Amino acid sequence: KALFGDKHFDLYACIGLKALRGSIRNYGSDHNYTKMRPNLEGVDPDDAFSSVPYEKGLNFLIYLENLIGGEKIMNPFLKAYCEKFKFKAVTAELFKDFFLEYCKGKVDGKITQGIEWEKWLYTPGMPYKANKFDTTLVDASVMAAESTCEGKVCSKKLLSSWSSPQTVVFLDRLEDIEMERLEKAKKDGKLAEEKAKFRDILKALNDECELSKSMNSEIIFRWYKVGIRCDMKEVFPGAVKFMTSQGRMKFVRPLYRLLYASEGKKLALDTFKAHRNIYHSIASKMLAKDLDLA
Repeated sequence: KALFGDKHFDLYACIGLKALRGSIRNYGSDHNYTKMRPNLEGVDPDDAFSSVPYEKGLNFLIYLENLIGGEKIMNPFLKAYCEKFKFKAVTAELFKDFFLEYCKGKVDGKITQGIEWEKWLYTPGMPYKANKFDTTLVDASVMAAESTCEGKVCSKKLLSSWSSPQTVVFLDRLEDIEMERLEKAKKDGKLAEEKAKFRDILKALNDECELSKSMNSEIIFRWYKVGIRCDMKEVFPGAVKFMTSQGRMKFVRPLYRLLYASEGKKLALDTFKAHRNIYHSIASKMLAKDLDLA
């Protein structure tokens, strides 16, 4: 907020919610790992690694900030919290106790007494309560994505006027539409035809906006996702180069999974087998599971 303002903060929060929905979709909405505080007893904690704690945690903090009166109280609390617990491990109980103690004399006790801690921590799926965000910067990108999918391709001029996060939102909405259409087409027995239609949409978009040339990892990652999902083979080489040039699990795991589920299944397997040693041991282990090699 301090750097870019409230609207951009809300824009980033909306992008995070999209990532959260993706993680929940992978696990299932009732899965233990979609809780902000999952039970990890007897399981490999690496299996639970996802955007869930990050995004559900952020949304809980936003909820608390709005509840107690905004930044004028929350920012000093966060500073005091960091000072209190620096260089230490912190549990949810310690956070709760420190928060409630800090709010004494600053916030009406009836307000803090009404916080449903257990439900926030242990409810699976999306955050227990939804925060309201300003979607001004989101709406234009969403509308442009929907128009693109109806044949009115987003112009290069419009895309160039956006910040990078707005382009991310555009591609995220494009992916949502793609998934909705392909899921319906699969049920109707017309999956191949719908994939071909979406490839045409992406080709027209790339001819206009040259998204395939982006040097922004967040943008090119999303471009490869929508391309791989509809078997747009032109993106396969670029995706492989991206997957083997860095090892961030937020990028490589979704791309390997998509490639493995596409006409590039053999390419996904061959690429991983040839490059598995470049990845961190945890990333390598999780990718092997994703590719049914473990």
